[in-house]
Amino acid sequence: MPEGDTVWLAARNLHSALAGELLTGFDLRVPPFATADLTGEKIIEVVSRGKHLLHRIGDFTLHSHLKMEGAWHLYRPGSPWRRRVFEARAVLETEPWQAVGFALAITELIRRDDEHTVVGHLGPDLLGADWNRGEAITRLSAEPSTRAFIAILDQRNLAGIGNEYANELLFLRGVLPTRSIGDIDVAPLVDLSQRMLQSNRERSIRSTTGDLRPGHTSWVYARAGKSCRRCGTPIRRGMLGPTPLTERLTYWCPCCQR
Repeated sequence: MPEGDTVWLAARNLHSALAGELLTGFDLRVPPFATADLTGEKIIEVVSRGKHLLHRIGDFTLHSHLKMEGAWHLYRPGSPWRRRVFEARAVLETEPWQAVGFALAITELIRRDDEHTVVGHLGPDLLGADWNRGEAITRLSAEPSTRAFIAILDQRNLAGIGNEYANELLFLRGVLPTRSIGDIDVAPLVDLSQRMLQSNRERSIRSTTGDLRPGHTSWVYARAGKSCRRCGTPIRRGMLGPTPLTERLTYWCPCCQR
């Protein structure tokens, strides 16, 4: 799943291509907004908020979320798309570029004054210009009995952390996913979270180990049964979430994480 750094990079690339341009075509291929047309409006900016993308166009905001399969592509006019046509959910055209949102889990058009209704619940954005370390620590500490893995995945606490980062962060801090967040030192976890996303935000290959070679980019994530890079103990895998329907895969080293 795309995490905050991936969405930040997508927003930067889209902003670089589209900001200041007038729309020559606007097509939202989702039933509630199929008749919306912002052709002729100026694209003011494209920004990320956690895992959310916001295209600010005139008095409106195109809000999208990638979830598992979504992606935004940039094409020169007339160039063939690299994904199937039926996956397109949004097509924004300017003279120099065509931006296409494929398989977006959320595609909605709202008034810019209403952005708080879709991203106002989010916690401090780890890659945001308004990053607030103290607020992040406060939010993570607010429910001390919550399991650490669940707490750091909660976007109301930290905006931008996904499953991969959650597993890697807990390994690097030596914390079992099932341990209560109130039993650990939250401040270093918050600091590491921001450093990790900052270090990855401008590259297409995410690495938490510092090694960009294939198969060497993670400590525990997606490495079930393989040897821990630190101690050699086989990495374990499980499921954990606030409810059975929202459980996510967890990976941990039973020796290095306590």
